[in-house]
Order: sequence, then structure tokens, then C-alpha cells
Amino acid sequence: MNETGMIEAQASQVLDPLREDHQKVKQLFEQFETATDGEAKQHIVESAIKALEEHSYVEEKVLYPAFEPALDDEHLMDESLEEHHVVHLLIAELKKMSPGDQRYDAKFTVLAENVRHHIKEEEGHMFPQVEESDLDWGYLAEKATDARHHFSTKVARSVKQSGKAKKAKPAS
Repeated sequence: MNETGMIEAQASQVLDPLREDHQKVKQLFEQFETATDGEAKQHIVESAIKALEEHSYVEEKVLYPAFEPALDDEHLMDESLEEHHVVHLLIAELKKMSPGDQRYDAKFTVLAENVRHHIKEEEGHMFPQVEESDLDWGYLAEKATDARHHFSTKVARSVKQSGKAKKAKPAS
């Protein structure tokens, strides 16, 4: 295997899980478009939010800082971070809503459109540029896995604490 092939194989350890995340949320977006009842929509939205939050956590904490020096386009990272920011805002608003709210479907549709655009830019522009670089892919794969585990642990702890808080509330 030549050096380029070796770099691409190592890069795939980092980029393939991101591509799998992309595929997963795109499937959830498609499921939402065909869902008819509120309970199904809410389940899909919750699944998409969890997947998007974990994915963006790994990118923002570990991968984007490592990718930035390898990018030819200095604005690509700024745009990606702003797209993440918009997604976080939409997620925060969706978390306060329920499927019966007037703009629930519209807000999730806008989230899906933003994420689809972001995926297209990452896979079409960012990933090809970083794949060509000689980043320490083994280290990044390890750090990305650690970040996913940390995120999952943090979410589980948060769910456990919010469950205790609900139980501790006095009945009125």
C-alpha cells in the first residue's frame, strides 16, 4: 500500500463513523417526512437530536480543531461552526416544543435542511481536504471514541439526575 493509501485507510477510522452518523440522521429525516402521528414524530425528533448532539460534540471538541490547519479554505471551518450553532439553536427550540405545537414540523424540517446542507459541505469539501493530510489519524480516532464515550456518560448522568429531581418534587 502506498503512503496515500495508508493515510486514507487511517483517515477512514475517523471519517467513516462521521459518515455513518450522517447517514443515520438523513434516514431519521426521511422517516419524519412520512410519519403521521405525533408520538412517532417525537420519537424520531428525540433520536435525531441525540445523534446530532453527540456528533457535533465530537467534531467541536476533538476533530474540528485538528482539521482546521489541514483546510485550504479558511472560511470553511467558520461556516461549519456557524452551521453547528444554528443547529444547536434549533435543537434548543425543539426541546421546548411538542408535536402538537403549530411550528413543530416546520422547525424540524428547517433543522433537517440545515443539517443536509452541512453534511454536503463536510463530505464534499472538508473531508476530502483532511483525508489528504498527514494528521495523526490513530490519535484522532482514539480521541473521537473517548469524546463519544464522555458525551454518552454525560447524557446518562444528566438523565439520571433529572429523574431524581422529578421524584423529589413534592406532589401538589
